[in-house]
Amino acid sequence: MRDWRRQVFALYAAVRAEPEPAAGHDLWRRSRDELFRDHPASPLLPEQRAGFAGLTVAAYDPAWRFEVEVRPAAEERWDAQTGTDGVVPFERLGTVSLPGVGDLDVWRLTTYGGGLFVPLRDAGCGRPGGGYGGGRYLLDTVKGADLGGDADGLVVDLNFAYPPSCAYDPSWACPLPPLGNRVDTVVPVGELYD
Repeated sequence: MRDWRRQVFALYAAVRAEPEPAAGHDLWRRSRDELFRDHPASPLLPEQRAGFAGLTVAAYDPAWRFEVEVRPAAEERWDAQTGTDGVVPFERLGTVSLPGVGDLDVWRLTTYGGGLFVPLRDAGCGRPGGGYGGGRYLLDTVKGADLGGDADGLVVDLNFAYPPSCAYDPSWACPLPPLGNRVDTVVPVGELYD
C-alpha cells in the first residue's frame, strides 16, 4: 500500500508540473491505467484485471477546469461511517463555487494527515455513461490527489474526477459525498462508470 500511495503522490506532482492541463490529464489517465492493471495494491479484483483494457475516462475538456477561491463557511462536522476505517471525521473548511456546476463543500480530515477532501455526486452519477453511483472524488490530498492552487484557492478540475476504491472492490467502504457535495448538473468528464 505504501508504494501505491508513493506512486499516486508522484503522479499528481507530475500532473501539477505539466504546463498544459490536457497533457497532465493524459499522463494521469495512462498512469492510472498502469497502476490499476499492474500494481499489487490495485483496487481491481483479480477477475477485473484479467481482461483490463483501461479505465473509461472522458476526453479532456478545458471548460470543466476551475481555479477557485475557498470561501469561508459555517463550521460543520461530518462523521463519515465506513466499514473498514470506522468513523472518519471531517470539518468543513469552506466552499468553492464552480460556475455552471454549483457550490461544493471543502472538507478537512481531522485525523491522520489532515488533508483536504472534495467529493462530488453529480446528476449523471449512477446513470449509464455517468460517474459511479455513489459519487466521485475531486481532491483527496491526504492520499495525494491534489491538483494545486494558492494560499486562498484550489484547482478543481472535474476532468480528474475518479470513483472511490469501493466502486471496484466491495470490501472497501468509502466516504460518499454528503449533501453539500451534491449538484444537479451532469458532469460528463472524468472517469466514467458503465
